[in-house]
This record gives sequence, structure tokens and C-alpha cells, in this order.
Amino acid sequence: MMDADELEVPCRRGHGAPGQQAGRTAAAGWAVMLSDIELGELAVAGESDRVERKESPKNKNELRDAICAFANDLAGNGKPGVVYVGMRDDGSCAGLSVSDEILRELGDLSRDGNILPVPSITVQKRTVLGCEMAVVVVEPSVTPPVRVRGRTMVRIGPRRGVATLEEEQRLVERARSRILPFDLFEMTGATHDDLDLDFLRRTYLPCAVSPEILAENSRPLPTQLAALKVLTPGGVPTVLGILLAGREPTRFFPGAYIQFVRFDSPDIDVVIRDQKMAIGTVVQQIRDIEHVLELNTSAALDLSGGTERRLPDYPMPALREYLRNAVIHRSYERTNAPVHVRWFSDRIEILSPGGPYGKVTKDNFGSPGLTDQRNPDLAEAMRHLGLAQRFGVGLEIARQYLAKNGNPDPEFRVTETHVLVVVRRRQ
Repeated sequence: MMDADELEVPCRRGHGAPGQQAGRTAAAGWAVMLSDIELGELAVAGESDRVERKESPKNKNELRDAICAFANDLAGNGKPGVVYVGMRDDGSCAGLSVSDEILRELGDLSRDGNILPVPSITVQKRTVLGCEMAVVVVEPSVTPPVRVRGRTMVRIGPRRGVATLEEEQRLVERARSRILPFDLFEMTGATHDDLDLDFLRRTYLPCAVSPEILAENSRPLPTQLAALKVLTPGGVPTVLGILLAGREPTRFFPGAYIQFVRFDSPDIDVVIRDQKMAIGTVVQQIRDIEHVLELNTSAALDLSGGTERRLPDYPMPALREYLRNAVIHRSYERTNAPVHVRWFSDRIEILSPGGPYGKVTKDNFGSPGLTDQRNPDLAEAMRHLGLAQRFGVGLEIARQYLAKNGNPDPEFRVTETHVLVVVRRRQ
């Protein structure tokens, strides 16, 4: 493995002064009540991750569960959920006579101590599709997970139930993203001695800050590093600092490494042709495995068209993009799993721990222009170092490299716990 000083890092200058970052949109306030047209459209559409029907207000526990699930907004709609009390499962009118007592009881459901933190709801007597009913509108919580009687309830489509560990982790990450991303958390127990200060001074600072500002900057190094979020304002290394310049990152994150293994068959085999475990900073890990990928890649000579070309089994620019994405956007929290790179006789698989994040879900993963950042400051640091594309375009650029080389389109397999990309060999 190379020392930090030996790493060839192609800086990207001109990204702004220390401490400067793109603004993050705060959660907006919601309307007090939906319009009659909106209520009618939702009611007709049937039960979903925004709609639940109840024939009567008798089962208070089920109503609390519904309110809790809508407050958690696992689907990430960012829109209020609605409980129609007085509507049968088939959408017909239940003939409920909505009294002030019913409205008061429904309103108390969010304040009786069973649902915490207390969700924001609005209860009104409304006429929907010609039917009198009580309508409970639940706003998405800005501090999920919300729990009812100690359980985190979520809704996926028409199904409501207790959240899995992975679903609850998504809610925790969503709440944290509105406050402070994990990569800026203080690294408890770490000190300046755990950082390669020479790498930060000689390599990262010149990449992240323009030469003019550096020349004029007379602040001490810890102050400069705090402005770059490698240190907290109190001088303690952040998660970003450990991942970017830690002398021994796996001491704090046991899974912060890349495991490479190559088989000569299309399946996992006991016979291993090549293997490597890349440890160190994220930059060192990426460089080590990229070198291994280059050594393992073979190329065929193409004489068609009257010119001589060498066509590799896999285009390295595409593999670099997928590998770097796996390292940058993986979860470093609550997992000891490494990034896995498995090379088979017919494909390469790159697995990144941690499922989709924020507004990116299993269903919309890979949609053009749809991005979210689990580790936004690590991603920005890697952009400074020239190891990441502009946000939102890397996957499409990699796909174009594959197509140009004659490889099939990549295959993405996304779960709540990981993202796997499969790159097929050029035929």
C-alpha cells in the first residue's frame, strides 16, 4: 500500500473557501387541511402509503397505529397522510354521524402519551364524495422514527406494520440528514494523533482551497481543518477526518475496507485466482483496488474498420465510477461489512453496504437526476481530490462507457441493506 504522500491525487481546484458548502433545504411546513378536491382524489385512489380507511372510530389502537405510520412517512412522499374515518374498506360510505365528541376523541389520539414524539395532526368533519366523515390529516414528522406504545409503525403501499430494523434505520438517517450528516459527527475517542496531518496540509488543503486564499491564510492548521470539517470546532476529528486522513480508520470503523476476490468460474468457488484486502483511508482503498482491477483486466485486439484498437473486457472508467460510488456512498454506521468486489468469469459485482438513502428508494434508484447524499461532506471531499463526478451524473457516464466498449447495461440490485451493481463482460 502506498503512503499518503505517494498518492497521486488529481486536485479539482476552485470549489470555494473553507467552510463553504451547498445549502440544504429544510423541511417545509404543511397546509392545515387538504382541499375537497384533493381529499376526493385520494379517497378514490384507495388505500396507499398516504391513505387509510376506517369504518368507525371505535378501535383507537388501530387509529394510533395509522397516525404513527403516516407520521413516519417511510415512502418519503413528503406529503401528509389521511385517515378517513367513516369510510368502508371498499370506499363506500359507512353512514357515520360525526359528532363533536368523535372529533375530540380523534384529536386526543396524538396527545394521550401513546405516540412519541407527538405528531402533528388536524381533525375535521368533512364531506368527501358526498359522504360525511371525520378526516385525520397527519403531517410527516421532521424527527422520525415516531413510535406508538414503543413500536415504530410504517406503511408501505396499503400494508401497515411494525418497521424492520433496516426500515427504522432509514428513518433515523432521514432525521439526521435534516440536522447533521453522520460524516460530520465527532469521532469519540479520536485525537489529532489519529490523523495524517501532513497529508491534510500538503495534499488536501491545496486541493480544497484556492492557492490565493491559502497564501493569504495565516490561521493555524487546526482552525483551517475545522473550516474544512475535518475537525469539529472544538478540535476533535470528525468521521470525515478519520475516513479521509485517519492513520488507522478500521480502529474506529472495522468495516471500512474493500475486499477483492477473483474466481475463474461464474460462481463462488473454493479456487481463488486473486484476492486482496485494501485498508487505510478511502483514497488509499480506492487506489489499491483500482490498481488490482487494471492488473486483472485483459484486452482483445480489434482490427475491424481498418484501424487497430484494443478493447478491454471491462472499461476501467466505468469500473472506477462504480467502485468510488460504493466507497463514498456506503453506510459507515451500524455495520462492519466491507465493500465487496467479486470478479467472476463472466461479470464483476460491486456491493456497497447500506441501502438507498433519503429520497432515493429501491423503486426509483437510478432515475435520472434523482440523488441524495448519505455522506455529503465525504462526497464533496472526494470531488476536491478529483475522485468523484458531479453529483447525479456518475452512473450515467459509467453506463455510456460500457455501451461504447460493447458491454451490456449495468444491473442494479437494491435492497434495504445494500446496493449491488453487476457489470457483464464484453462479448
